[in-house]
Amino acid sequence: MRCINFDKEFERYVTAWMKEHAKEYKNYDAMEAAMPQVYDEFLDTPVNWLSGCKPGEYFQQFDNPRQLVNWMEDYFKQRIPVPDMLMNRIAELGLAAEESLLNMMQKEKATQEIKMAAVTLLREIESCAAMQRYIDWQAVRVAGQEDELADNALESLSSMGAQAVPAMREALKKATPDGQEALLTLLCDYPGDEAVLETALALFQAPDAHIAIIADCLGRLGDERALPLLKAKAASEETEYLDYIELRSAIEALGGEAPEREFDAEDPAYEAMRSMQ
Repeated sequence: MRCINFDKEFERYVTAWMKEHAKEYKNYDAMEAAMPQVYDEFLDTPVNWLSGCKPGEYFQQFDNPRQLVNWMEDYFKQRIPVPDMLMNRIAELGLAAEESLLNMMQKEKATQEIKMAAVTLLREIESCAAMQRYIDWQAVRVAGQEDELADNALESLSSMGAQAVPAMREALKKATPDGQEALLTLLCDYPGDEAVLETALALFQAPDAHIAIIADCLGRLGDERALPLLKAKAASEETEYLDYIELRSAIEALGGEAPEREFDAEDPAYEAMRSMQ
């Protein structure tokens, strides 16, 4: 299928529009504010380069999910911006597009951006077919490395709700510390599991703990047994201002009272917050 650069065509449309309407606007900012409306007009205008079809309706004539997903993949491979209209059309097909999206995501040579698009679209069509794969991505997270794909998959796991909880609890046992932390951010919304609480408490006490994140998890787990550790960390002179704020919130969520602390200009975050007031 031909991969048309809709972004470039819109740039041409805008250039012509600006020449025609420049005198109607006082400055560039005013013209820029009109861009959403101009884009809508672009989508709704029949054009020769689509044989008289409107850009906003072009992909509506196709209903084969495999064809559309392969088309999207071609856009990525040719490094041409994927049209939102194509992505929207795939999403409109719902679960009919599930198999094609899974196949695209699982290809050995699939790039990061292709996988990201597949995860996003699978979430939009409310597919749970890749649930275990998403969990596996969390379990092998590496400390100090950002992982946008795993972050996107974590958002999908969140949207799956309680049905993902048993598999996430199972993965928690063998996950890396960063993987455990990621899984905990979702599992803490389903309290009552001792293993989840024990994992959160262990991570909280680790030397390189992300205090604010784990404190939030402990607060949401709702178990008062976490209070002594939270209070001790909140009272520590080594605890920075932003961590203290999350600790205080977690302590209060568990019905406790946080120790009072005083911060000064030596804490950059405190100083930054104070200067904004």
